[in-house]
Amino acid sequence: MEASLTARDRVGIQDFVLLDAYTSESAFLDNLRKRFHENFIYTYIGTLLVSVNPYKDLDIYSKKQMDTYMGVNFFELPPHIYALADNVFRTMLSEFNNHFILISGESGAGKTEASKKILQFYAVSCPSTTLLNNVRDRLLLSNPVLEAFGNAKTLKNDNSSRFGKYMDIQFDHQGGAVGGHIINYLLEKSRVVHQNHGERNFHIFYQLVEGGDEELLRWLGLERNCQHYRYLVQGDCAKVSSINDKSDWKTVRKALSVTEFSESDMEHLFGIIASVLHLGNIKFEADARGYAALNNNQEMLWLLGIPAQVLEQGLTHRKIEARTEEVLSPFSVDHAVYARDALAKAIYGRTFNWLVNKINESLANKDSSRKMVIGLLDIYGFEVFNVNSFEQFCINYCNEKLQQLFIELTLKSEQEEYEMEGIEWEPVPYFNNKIICELVEEKHRGIISLLDEECLRPGEATDVTFLEKMEEKISGHPHFLTHKLADQKTRKTLDRGDFRLLHYAGEVTYCVLGFLDKNNDLLYRNGKEVMRQSKNAIVKHCFPSTEPDSKRRPETVVTQFKSSLVGLTEILMSKEPWYIRCIKPNEAKQPGCFDDVLVRHQVKYLGLMEHLRVRRAGFAYRRKYEIFLQRYKPLSPDTWPNWKGTAAEGVRCLIKHLGYKSDEYKMGRTKIFIRHPRTLFATEDAFQVCKHKLGETFCKSICEATRSDGQEGARKENLGCQGHQEVSPQNEILSKVMASHSCEVTCLFICCRFIKGFITRNQPACIDNSEYLAYVRQSYLTRLKENLPKTILEKDSWLTPPPIMQEVVFFFYILYIGYVYYSQYYHPICLHVSIFQLLLKAQTSALFKGKKENYPFSVCRPFLDTRITLISFSSALSFCPFCPQYSVPVVKYDRNGFRPRLRQLIFTQEAAYLLEEAKIKQRIDYSSLKGVSVSNLSDNFLILHVTCDDIKQKGDLVLQCDYLFEALTKLCAFANKQNCIKVVQGSVRFDIQPGREGFVDFKSGQESMVYRAKNGHLMVVSLDHAYYNITLLCGCCQ
Repeated sequence: MEASLTARDRVGIQDFVLLDAYTSESAFLDNLRKRFHENFIYTYIGTLLVSVNPYKDLDIYSKKQMDTYMGVNFFELPPHIYALADNVFRTMLSEFNNHFILISGESGAGKTEASKKILQFYAVSCPSTTLLNNVRDRLLLSNPVLEAFGNAKTLKNDNSSRFGKYMDIQFDHQGGAVGGHIINYLLEKSRVVHQNHGERNFHIFYQLVEGGDEELLRWLGLERNCQHYRYLVQGDCAKVSSINDKSDWKTVRKALSVTEFSESDMEHLFGIIASVLHLGNIKFEADARGYAALNNNQEMLWLLGIPAQVLEQGLTHRKIEARTEEVLSPFSVDHAVYARDALAKAIYGRTFNWLVNKINESLANKDSSRKMVIGLLDIYGFEVFNVNSFEQFCINYCNEKLQQLFIELTLKSEQEEYEMEGIEWEPVPYFNNKIICELVEEKHRGIISLLDEECLRPGEATDVTFLEKMEEKISGHPHFLTHKLADQKTRKTLDRGDFRLLHYAGEVTYCVLGFLDKNNDLLYRNGKEVMRQSKNAIVKHCFPSTEPDSKRRPETVVTQFKSSLVGLTEILMSKEPWYIRCIKPNEAKQPGCFDDVLVRHQVKYLGLMEHLRVRRAGFAYRRKYEIFLQRYKPLSPDTWPNWKGTAAEGVRCLIKHLGYKSDEYKMGRTKIFIRHPRTLFATEDAFQVCKHKLGETFCKSICEATRSDGQEGARKENLGCQGHQEVSPQNEILSKVMASHSCEVTCLFICCRFIKGFITRNQPACIDNSEYLAYVRQSYLTRLKENLPKTILEKDSWLTPPPIMQEVVFFFYILYIGYVYYSQYYHPICLHVSIFQLLLKAQTSALFKGKKENYPFSVCRPFLDTRITLISFSSALSFCPFCPQYSVPVVKYDRNGFRPRLRQLIFTQEAAYLLEEAKIKQRIDYSSLKGVSVSNLSDNFLILHVTCDDIKQKGDLVLQCDYLFEALTKLCAFANKQNCIKVVQGSVRFDIQPGREGFVDFKSGQESMVYRAKNGHLMVVSLDHAYYNITLLCGCCQ
């Protein structure tokens, strides 16, 4: 990066942190514009990447470019999305922690393309095996599927994501992609039934109509003409020049196959898409009484295999419960249209969720013990249109929350670096948007609470009454304004149905019309009942009969969205953050066009100036001592050419020579911090001058040395010189010059030999390549020494040798693997491990490997015959009728109330006994043991299910055991119950006594807890797998 500073006047500065006028928006835009016009679309703000959409193809994404950025220091090369992706990847592997990349920007700024580029980079850079390649292909091909079902043409973007997406890419300890998981947020379902002029419905509808073969369309009852379907023509732009629906259809079909969708799945999926189109064509007329009646039954023949009469009743009537009976209330025409559209939105929305879950199944990591994560968050940017409605309100609220998190994490990372380096932290002034977040989400007084109250209250609630309630409850708030509350001048810019919020990014005026309807998003109960009669397998799954038909109204859309944002925040807070901010340079999508007003607006609402102020609050530039000294050591005679002391001492000596003032820099523990960019620029300019002088000295020395040698040889030959020759004054000067630059000349000759050796490395050993090959051997053996496999199971991790060492390394490999095998399996210590112990471990592996999260951490723990003290064991011997074979302390949870009790669990050859000190509390004959249930999480609970015919008999046992795997393996050995052990997800039902049942619910969290939930179930919260790994690792280090 420092090398690029010499061209800063022409192409701008690669890192905005080095911008001298860092508080000036104009200077910021000027730098961005310079780089954009030179086709440098990427710029840093520290480790944040700013990306400007070029609206043209640039040759910067080739395989060669990927190779260039792999394994390179973040600031060593020009800014690039590959540099950020590689740095995240290498940091994850070296620190063994989880990361996320937040990609934000408005529609058309290039967010989706940025996430694709990152996925493509990981697909190339990660280790490759058949299994990993399958996962890689599914990760890549999940994109076209989600784009087809979740993207659409809008006024601003021909491929706009109409949902938020968070994707986890899961890696093993070697960096191989082993799985993934996708979470979707707030799909714009209203687009299914309505599109603004110049916009389209979701891509998949047009792809099916334009690209589906004739036989498929005939089977679905469709015609190859989008103009025949009401849900596809409202925007009046079914054909778009930049979109090839026919070609995209083939891509989607292929992607569905790769991501493990069966032919049956695809048939049902396309059947749903066709049914939504048919549903939109159903028309209603008013009968003699003014109620809605269907005037065209033709479309109903194609609707999901539902009987026409059932569907007609579901679309024209509402079921009302009146005490003990149900009454059908007929709809008006307007109400029937609303019910039809609500049903279409519900079908599509639930199908989209099913689609995401199905993709997640194909991406699932089969071995849960191996997982580090890089998350990609591709989320809507701040939106400001001429008319802003409920969708923009939700999207901008999301951006407020992310901005709050963004500033918190940025400040936190800056503060942590200062503390780590021992430099005093200086408080940073910044705008805290907490006041806006509270205005939106505060309980009882926030806009969301007021909107929900108005949606749920009895009586005539309208959008206007919602506006009046806001004016009553939150008038006087500095970030809220309406027509009624505004002064005379501001009133002219507000309609009576508008309210205005002053967001961190600026003012946005929202039209309140439609807020209540969109927030309710109601689907009548009989609509769900109609869907349950469908013959379509996906629809049956999306509308399950087990779904409770509660009389309570479901959560509103905005409340669900608020809850999902809380979950997203928790996910992000548990990972290390990286950021990509995407900017759209113009509205016309024209290459080379930079609209200052548009870009300035985006810079503001993306919070880039705020982020820059935080980064520049203390020191603009920081580098490790070694890197700084290596680059700038020629500037001081004390540090050039070789510094003998520590890097920190060398830097101190260097900056003393350069005359840095005490307030211009700070010396940290491992880095130098420089406060002002001008200090760095002056240093870099001096280095460039010095570098040219050194180059000139090198060339002059070599030329003169060559000329002098030639002249001296000729003179000796002509004179037939014998013995001592007089040294000329010219040679004397040359020798002084050569002596003064002997180190430089030596370095140059070494470099030349090294390069020549590299060029001839594949030729037989000779004088030209001998030194280079010696270096290659030494380098390989040094790296091999540090990366030798620890076990024979890691034999595939052996470093690939260079061609010259392949034969000898093969013998090294055979010798080393033999040594490891001997030391692991025939070492004297291992002789004490019995065959029975190994068999038990094999049994445990068969039962739990890949099924229960904490199994890998039990492998290294030897199994014992007892886990209780000698006194307790003696008591067990005296009270058990048979000789105990195994004993372990457990916590038993009462069947009523779930109070914990300390007990001992004893296994004999015939039965299991539960003891309380000197008393047998329960005997379980192995013949009456029906099964054992454990969760797939990292808890240590087990439920013993027993046959219970008599009401006086005790029911199933709920136990907690620290030696879970050992105890269950012993139970299998004594009772031969291998097939009875079940690893389950979610909840376990157990019998309290005949006719009475209880439940144990399992989930993961950031803290282990066991408590009785409000629903009466026993709730077991186990440590999340990532935290579990870290906890165990910390325990091992102590």
